[in-house]
Amino acid sequence: MTNEFGFSVRSVHVLSVVGLSALLAAACVNKAQQNFERPPAPVTVTAAVTQDAPTYLDAIGKIVAREVVSIQSQVSGRIVRIHFTDGTDVKKGDLLFTIDTRPFEANVSQAEANLSRDAALKKEAEANLTRDIAQANWGEIQVKRYRGLVEQGVIPREQYEQLRTNADSLNAVVEADRAAVRSAEERIKVDAAAIASARVQLSYCYIRSPIDGRAGQRLVDIGNVVNPGGSGNSNSSDSASGSGNALLVIQRLDPIYADFTISQNELSTVQQQMREGTLKAEVRLPDDPGNPIVGQLTFLDNAVQNTTGTVNLRATIPNQGFRFWPGRFVNIRLVLRTLYGAVLIPASAPQLSPKGQFVYVVKQDSTAEQRDVVLGQRIGELVVVETGVSSGEMIVTTGQLGVTPGGKVRIEQPLQVSSPAPAMNDAR
Repeated sequence: MTNEFGFSVRSVHVLSVVGLSALLAAACVNKAQQNFERPPAPVTVTAAVTQDAPTYLDAIGKIVAREVVSIQSQVSGRIVRIHFTDGTDVKKGDLLFTIDTRPFEANVSQAEANLSRDAALKKEAEANLTRDIAQANWGEIQVKRYRGLVEQGVIPREQYEQLRTNADSLNAVVEADRAAVRSAEERIKVDAAAIASARVQLSYCYIRSPIDGRAGQRLVDIGNVVNPGGSGNSNSSDSASGSGNALLVIQRLDPIYADFTISQNELSTVQQQMREGTLKAEVRLPDDPGNPIVGQLTFLDNAVQNTTGTVNLRATIPNQGFRFWPGRFVNIRLVLRTLYGAVLIPASAPQLSPKGQFVYVVKQDSTAEQRDVVLGQRIGELVVVETGVSSGEMIVTTGQLGVTPGGKVRIEQPLQVSSPAPAMNDAR
């Protein structure tokens, strides 16, 4: 049988059954999807902690000797002895080189002989002065006696005038003797100065260390002739390549300097902290970062470098074991101040989104809440959270990729409290 559209009744029944089956299947699928729940994401968590945390600036620096002395000769002569070993520690006043002393000893002897001669001449002049003063005094007495006799008419005036002339001559001789004594005294002063100068020149033959420090490689050998302002033949290529006229370079290594730079944008912060107190600097060797040496910031340059926009700073650090060597690069951490009661979380917890950084906070019902955070200073393996997290909250540290905001999580390890950040020595 067919209907008015040409379909058989049997065909209509088949189509109805197929449509009903499709509807039932779709309903089952929707019910299954509604009953599906995403399994909890496996994560590990760490509790946010509260502790004091320093703020700091990190920089790359270079070690510089506190004192560098270039030893040079102050007299001409031949090196006859060397009293140190290359690379050894020397003390202030230690004898380093000896220059041939014979010419300078001869100059001292000559100056002393001149002094003896002029001293003898002075004694002779003084003896003559004493004798001539006595004669002049006797002549004055005679003149006074004969003046009265002339007035009385006892002796002729010509005889008196002769005595007066003789007395004047004796007085002139006395003045000449006094001039001779003064001249001898001046020569003696010159001789004494010549002796002092000769002895100074002789002392320059013994070249001593002006500081406590470590000796470098000597640049002359025994037998080299050295001159003031220039060295003789050298046993080192350094002399020909820029060491100039030095015989030796000594550097003081304890304490020692660590020079570094900061951006001009950080200058105001450093100046403010310097006004509040002395800034500390931690200096680390690249191959031994776990053993910092704490020193003091002792120098801030008075100008910003035009070409780089940076400011030069210097820290002074102890160096008893000579761990730090001039010219070596180091990592420097300038400690500015301490944040008291700061909240810290593991540095691996924060994630990055188009809106900024965030962390997942696990709530009491084991769901994860996405929390936007503002991060501050990193302290070792931890980082300061300025806003967004409170102390004691559980922060997801691993497994963040499987977490969805508001979704369930499964903690795969016992809760751990982060170990304290590395303590800073009096970082205030």
